Amino acid sequence: MTTGSLPTGALADFAARQSFRLDDFQRRACEALAAGHGVLVCAPTGAGKTIVGEFAVHLALATGTKCFYTTPIKALSNQKFHDLVEIHGAGNVGLLTGDNSINSDAPIVVMTTEVVRNMIYADSPALDGLSYVVMDEVHFLADRFRGAVWEEVILHLDPSVRVVSLSATVSNSEEFGAWIQTVRGDTTVIVDEVRPVPLWQHMLVGNRLFDLYDRRSVGEGKPKVNSDLTRYIAHRNLSGAHDDDRDGQYRRPGTGRSGSGRSGPNRSGPRRGRGGAGDRRGARPLSRPDMVARLDRDGLLPAIDFIFSRAGCDAALAQCVRSGINLLDDDQRTEALAIADRHLAELSPTDAEVLGAQQWRLGIGRGFAAHHAGLLPTFRHAVEELFVRGLVRVVFATETLALGINMPARSVVLERLVKYNGEAHVDLTPGEFTQLTGRAGRRGIDTEGHAVVVWTPQLQVAEVAGLAGARTFALRSSFAPEYNMAVNLIDRLGLTGSRELLLRSFAQFQADRSVVGRARKLDGLGHELRKTEGDLRRAAQRHGIDEPDPDGPGEQYGGFTGYMELREDIRRRERDLKFHQRNDTQIEIADDLANLKRGQIIGLYGNRHRGVAVVVETAENVVDPKPMVVAEDGWCGRVGVRDFLNPPTVLGNMRLARHVDRRTGRGRRDLASALRATGVSLPKGKQRKRSAAADDAELARLRARLRAHPAHDADDDGELTRLAQKRNRLLRDVRSLDAEIAGRTSELSVTFDKVVAVLVELGYLSAVDEGMVVTDAGMRLRKIYSESDLLVSECLREGVWAGLAFEELAAVVASLVYTSRRDSAASSDRMPGSAALRGALSDTNRIWRDVVEVELRHGVAPTREPDTGFSVAVAMWASGRSLAESLMAAGEAGALLSPGDFVRWNRQVIDLLDQIAGCTEPGDGVGRAAVAAIGAIRRGVVAVEIG
Repeated sequence: MTTGSLPTGALADFAARQSFRLDDFQRRACEALAAGHGVLVCAPTGAGKTIVGEFAVHLALATGTKCFYTTPIKALSNQKFHDLVEIHGAGNVGLLTGDNSINSDAPIVVMTTEVVRNMIYADSPALDGLSYVVMDEVHFLADRFRGAVWEEVILHLDPSVRVVSLSATVSNSEEFGAWIQTVRGDTTVIVDEVRPVPLWQHMLVGNRLFDLYDRRSVGEGKPKVNSDLTRYIAHRNLSGAHDDDRDGQYRRPGTGRSGSGRSGPNRSGPRRGRGGAGDRRGARPLSRPDMVARLDRDGLLPAIDFIFSRAGCDAALAQCVRSGINLLDDDQRTEALAIADRHLAELSPTDAEVLGAQQWRLGIGRGFAAHHAGLLPTFRHAVEELFVRGLVRVVFATETLALGINMPARSVVLERLVKYNGEAHVDLTPGEFTQLTGRAGRRGIDTEGHAVVVWTPQLQVAEVAGLAGARTFALRSSFAPEYNMAVNLIDRLGLTGSRELLLRSFAQFQADRSVVGRARKLDGLGHELRKTEGDLRRAAQRHGIDEPDPDGPGEQYGGFTGYMELREDIRRRERDLKFHQRNDTQIEIADDLANLKRGQIIGLYGNRHRGVAVVVETAENVVDPKPMVVAEDGWCGRVGVRDFLNPPTVLGNMRLARHVDRRTGRGRRDLASALRATGVSLPKGKQRKRSAAADDAELARLRARLRAHPAHDADDDGELTRLAQKRNRLLRDVRSLDAEIAGRTSELSVTFDKVVAVLVELGYLSAVDEGMVVTDAGMRLRKIYSESDLLVSECLREGVWAGLAFEELAAVVASLVYTSRRDSAASSDRMPGSAALRGALSDTNRIWRDVVEVELRHGVAPTREPDTGFSVAVAMWASGRSLAESLMAAGEAGALLSPGDFVRWNRQVIDLLDQIAGCTEPGDGVGRAAVAAIGAIRRGVVAVEIG
């Protein structure tokens, strides 16, 4: 990995080729790079950080060496590849993304970060001659799913390689830079917080557009909130008054083109004069067509309207299309549709019809589009091209558009400051707000960028000002040892070397720094604890209670402190008994539900359904058994563990026909009537939970000791209790912080040792003397880079996928990559397809349970459970069925996939199949099936995306 000598004037030559003058931070970073240093550049979105990465490319070509340009996502890699090809020619630039391999031997190769990590672990010869690695969007190392990859690359690259790290502005850039300097050596840190295009913050209240801040205070440190804005909102809330001017309302076609002709193409700021037009809608926000017309009239298009749901983006687009609003003239419309048709030409007519291409074209022809992960990539790529060309004037987008895609706008609109993160609705963080609004302001086109927050009655101006004022976020490492990482590290560095490398990670660097502050806090708590214990001892003596010296031997429950500890032990014992009883009872209930037979009569004690019920279908899932019952009131449904306080008791039996009619109202009524005719009824009396506390000897002993304690009948005016509670609270805080300090300084090593223990037990590592060696099974695990890497390896080792047809193997593999959306009804219990496939899925789940058992025993986070929600769809697609049939199959399986999701999950299935093919022996049946499955899946809309 040698670096050729730098030619004289390399920077001057590079700068002369640019169409603009380099900014100060760009020049300083390039000078450091030319001098042989690595660089870390932290600058706002749109500031031009990538020019530093492009200079690294220039240096590599000038010195006859190689440069890898890495990005976090494939879309960015594809975009950067095309940009560099335009500059340096197709012969000098290659692309490696897992999906695509184009000119991979070129001196400049664009790739995702995972690809270069895999090259390092495989000791790939492609690393020979490598002199520069550009890590674009390096702040992605905070990503909890993929962030560790960035740290692995930074730690593993040969010291001779210069790393160019490009990051958004983060509040702890000095800390991040200090770590990179520690692990990479000579690295220059360049921090620039000035946006090249100033960003103005606004709020749209009804149809009036206000500045968020008083413009006179913006340059005076902390800006002041615009008093006109707060006064207007207060007046609106109190009186609901309306203005009479309706200048901003959208006019239907035939009455003018919503003012777009009056906004000059170079106009970059909103018209402020009267502060906006009237609002005749009370507290309701402006309709989207009216909002678009308002932005258009004030020269704020093109705009990105961020809506944090796919359905919301599609609904906004449909609303604007229905309104008849048109943002393009005839020539623009013709050009836009020509570009759209060029992208649609890649689709078959049948697929285009299924995907709603004509409706999509209708929006394009009027200057509107949606952009989210649920769209087919073909549509997203077309929208990106059209937006850059100014032919799509408004994009309704989810936050995925903010992940570095080069689509800057004149303005950004935020309709809400809350988004769904997959688990709950949460407020936007300052970092997310900055990332989204950073898209506003096109360098070289706009003199200003504009961020517009749409006001609602629930929104506080101070909340918006706080988000807009906190421009950066702290970068936190997400680095954590995993199975594939562990075997690769140990194979390369040995056990001791692996532990040493973990201690060099950014996660450990941050932990060590944070310990200093925590130790200072621990000293303060210790001082307060000693003072409180002294106050308690003196107060106890005044009440005639001997308080033992905390540093002496003392009795466990001596003094008032001991009395309070005794009470706490009793409460803890009661909680433990309650928990264990509930747990044991649930296990008993689950066992009894799983063993219920058809025709058995049980009792229901719920609020909605109370009485006897007959079992008409036994439970299928033994993990969460839910038999189907018909109650005496005619209700039919499945009952589970949560429906019972105590294990169900069989009260009687009822003879059932082989096929009972439970699906029709008449059939259920007949069953209920027959059930009542048996005469079986609920036992009299209210059902009560069994209590374990009454029979517990330890609890009885503690209660007796409490009653006999000298402090039990003491005359306490509350002082003793208050001091004792404070002392116990401080003691818990001290112990917790002490454990946290110990845990933070050794957390990575402890986690790594647990992962190693799992791998040793399963035979992937073998202990030799005081070290570890990777076994043959471990060498295969080295090549599997999946979230379920260990499960994949175990299934291959046990041969449970042998003999599967290629479409069946694709279905099994899909269960290891697919994750149901929280709002879908996908079921992991569905076992589709042939008997061979059902058997393979059953075996895969059995092996998963075995793996999880080992993981839990060693304290490792369990591997995710297989999910068959996408298995039917991928099997049908691989077997040659149409897109419409495959999407319908996904819906029937509960997956409810959009076309974009369908392509994305197919790509992930292909990626894992490729890994499986690469880690099996030549001629292996599973490997051949994996190769065949890749070829079968890579067709139609999937092939269009992959290329």
